[in-house]
Amino acid sequence: MAARTSKDPAEQTPPAAMVRTQEYSAGTGWEIGQTAPEDAYRALDGDGHNTPTGPVVSSHPGGYARLIVAKGAQVTDGVRRELDAAEAEQDGGA
Repeated sequence: MAARTSKDPAEQTPPAAMVRTQEYSAGTGWEIGQTAPEDAYRALDGDGHNTPTGPVVSSHPGGYARLIVAKGAQVTDGVRRELDAAEAEQDGGA
């Protein structure tokens, strides 16, 4: 005869594979894996070339602009590259 299991949920323990480990947030910031603390926009040229120009700003600059990352979204490799490129352009152009 087959063994019977208890119907009481308090007596049943989940299998080890079902127990998740503690996960910690990477925090808020501009590093890869972190949560963006605010929106990041960059203006686009008005000539129809869609070339990013100017600094990264936290509110829409008006006209044509690209949203690099929204507040609360995860900062990815692509976002970090775009932020670094904008910073390098500003440092080199100054």
